[in-house]
Amino acid sequence: MSRRSTGLVGVWAEVQRQQQRQLEADARRQREQARQAAAYQRRVAQSHREYRQAEARRRTAELDAEVEALRGLLAAGCRAPAFRAASLMRAEEVQPFAPGPLAQPLPMPDPRHYQAQGGWTAGRRAQAEAEARARFERDWHAAQAAEAERRRQLDAYRAEYDRWAQARLAELRRHNAGVTEVAEGVRRRDPDSVVEYFSAALYSSTAWPEGFPRQVSAAYDAAARQLILDWELPGYDTVPAVKSVRYVAGTDEDRETARPVTQRRALYREVLAQCLLLVLHELFAADESAALESVALNGFVDGHDPATGRPSHIHLGTVMAPRATFTELRLEQVDAISCLTGALRGRLAAQPDQLSAVRPVRRPEEIGNRVVTHGGGDAGDEPDLFAMDPLAFEALVAELFRAMGMQAVTTQRSGDGGVDVDALDPAPIRGGKIVVQVKRYRGTVPPTAVRDLYGTVQDVGANKGVLVTTSRFGPGSHTFANGKPLELVSGAELVDLLHRHGLSGRLGDAGGGAPAPGRAGGRAHDGDSGPDGGRDRDPGRDRDGGRGRDPGRDPGQGRDGGQGRGEGRDGGQGRSGRRRGGAAPAPGAAPPDDYSVLGMSWSGEVALDVCALVCRGTRVLSDDHFVFFNNPQTPDGSVGAIPATPPDKAAIRVSFDGLPAEADRFVLVAAVDPEVNPGADLSGFTDACVRLLDPARSEVGRLEVSDGRPGETALVLGSFRRRPNGDWDFVLGGRGYAGGLEQLVGEYGIEVE
Repeated sequence: MSRRSTGLVGVWAEVQRQQQRQLEADARRQREQARQAAAYQRRVAQSHREYRQAEARRRTAELDAEVEALRGLLAAGCRAPAFRAASLMRAEEVQPFAPGPLAQPLPMPDPRHYQAQGGWTAGRRAQAEAEARARFERDWHAAQAAEAERRRQLDAYRAEYDRWAQARLAELRRHNAGVTEVAEGVRRRDPDSVVEYFSAALYSSTAWPEGFPRQVSAAYDAAARQLILDWELPGYDTVPAVKSVRYVAGTDEDRETARPVTQRRALYREVLAQCLLLVLHELFAADESAALESVALNGFVDGHDPATGRPSHIHLGTVMAPRATFTELRLEQVDAISCLTGALRGRLAAQPDQLSAVRPVRRPEEIGNRVVTHGGGDAGDEPDLFAMDPLAFEALVAELFRAMGMQAVTTQRSGDGGVDVDALDPAPIRGGKIVVQVKRYRGTVPPTAVRDLYGTVQDVGANKGVLVTTSRFGPGSHTFANGKPLELVSGAELVDLLHRHGLSGRLGDAGGGAPAPGRAGGRAHDGDSGPDGGRDRDPGRDRDGGRGRDPGRDPGQGRDGGQGRGEGRDGGQGRSGRRRGGAAPAPGAAPPDDYSVLGMSWSGEVALDVCALVCRGTRVLSDDHFVFFNNPQTPDGSVGAIPATPPDKAAIRVSFDGLPAEADRFVLVAAVDPEVNPGADLSGFTDACVRLLDPARSEVGRLEVSDGRPGETALVLGSFRRRPNGDWDFVLGGRGYAGGLEQLVGEYGIEVE
């Protein structure tokens, strides 16, 4: 049998075995720790992946929700409560008087707490009682003084509160009185009140997402009951550039998938269309007093003009919405872009991300307070601009420019190169050299004067040219000035500027030395208040190389080499259908010397009758003021059909200054000739335009008009509207009629047999 060694070898062997066991235990522990560490790292990595994947999904969900919110902007906005003036009223009450601790009287000392302490002898007791009385009296006087101070502070605080309460109540009453006054002003169609009220409606709306801009510039045309406003639209970055987010574990990073450019642009256009429709919805919903017959809305973004590189408002959408048309829409169910560009005939930039601008239908700055005759008892104190010495008149214009913060001097009479006043605007961005020409006219300034000014601006290298007159400018002048660094100041606008800057001046006697602006009340654009259904268009506002929109197509012009319809058919025989009231009057009045020619051309073989109506509002002045093939001119000769010269197919002569004073609208229409093209419609009426010509038949502008549509046989091309200052602006038409010319003119008060 074996026996345990007790020698050195045995001890050494045991130590070796223990060390081996310890090493094996340490190895097992290290392997376990490594296994646990690896498992922990796997759990950490898995948790990290899951977290990053969850974050990527969350970001994608947020992007999807943001896109859905943008797509539902209009529907959500329509659910917001309508603005009411009553929501601006404040309760006439103030917080009650709360003096806090000052309201509590201070406690007075209690004599029972001042008993004498100690004293075994009579003398000691008497001394203790005297000390107690002294402490009581001292504390009582201190308490009385503190109470008096409390009452003084309370009275002062009460007086301060009463003053604050009275001031607060007065402020609340002034605010409420102001709200009431604005509401009354809206009912009276006061422009300032209307603008203030509807601006408040847009600013206080809860329909807009956080971060959307709310910049607005507005004006009100009381005669047309039309609100004209520029509204800031959200920028392109409103639409997320990222479509989705995916976590890539291999590189431990989030990978963003860009939203396709076409998809992002389409969504941005949809957002812009929804914004414009939502503004219209809020305005009409807030209109308790029926102050708005229509709204001309322009949507813009702040950016740099691609043509000039300068900061500017870039208009991406525009629409003129009549109340009657808009209120029939079901906005919660419409496609915003189709509704804006189809039902409302608005325009939206095709590539808003590239800041491709559209022409506004009408701008707020085009609407100003009508300049009434400055006179009455003080008329003699102001110089008559018509009778003023020419040098004095130029000096007055130079003084006006200086009053507006510019440097200005009159030029010498000889060698001035067509410049009457040299001005310098010191503004760093919009400023520069300005050349000014002064024209004391009584009749309409001819377009040649505007062309001469433009040539002078180019010759001297000026930044801008200004033409100042005592009269007015015709459509030809405004059309030529389109897109050019020119500004036209009419006589009425000049008088207004003079008075705004503390200077004196009047146009003739108090009653009308200046050409009358038309109706006694002054009439601005009528928007879409009549059957012309047009969108306002100022020929002086169009861009794109001066091409505007003008309906100036002539009544009475034929086809086939420019033969006019004025001679009738078959040797002068007129049509069988006539205006009620007998034969058309024979042209007798001589045509005026100062007139414009509107030459009309179009593609297609359709034969058209192009006619004109001289109206007041939406009613023709008389049957004799309906110019067509049986009535080739008005009794006064201010409007007449003339033979067209190629490439025009029709032409009309019109003297805007010669139109009757009561006329404020000159409407142009076209209708299919049922005798030449029976069963035809206006689908072949395309590529139509109007050439604006001077009496020498020199072209001063080219204007486009709307194409015809299938099923329609008559179309309102548009109308010229008399501005308060006497100028005429153009309002694009577009309303079609299936019942032909008879149905169209019937809406203007003409009965056809």
